[in-house]
Amino acid sequence: MEIYWGEPMSFVISPEGEVKRFSTIEQAQYWLLRKWPVTDAARQSALGRLEAAMDCLGPVSEARRAFLHAACTAGFVPQEQAELPLAA
Repeated sequence: MEIYWGEPMSFVISPEGEVKRFSTIEQAQYWLLRKWPVTDAARQSALGRLEAAMDCLGPVSEARRAFLHAACTAGFVPQEQAELPLAA
């Protein structure tokens, strides 16, 4: 069983524009553990927040914020930001 964590978060994860959509805490946790391109403090913090939320010991909103921060430090770009037009 997977835990739905609200509105899916989508990130551009490659220079070619590949997009990955995270719709559950388990998907985010799997990526942090198995596919994350960097091992840094933001990744560790996100893992802790995700585990706390999965165990009902912390709010899902904190887990989402920590995951967003980890994604940004890993070089991923939120899809909605990638779609914004560049200023002229």
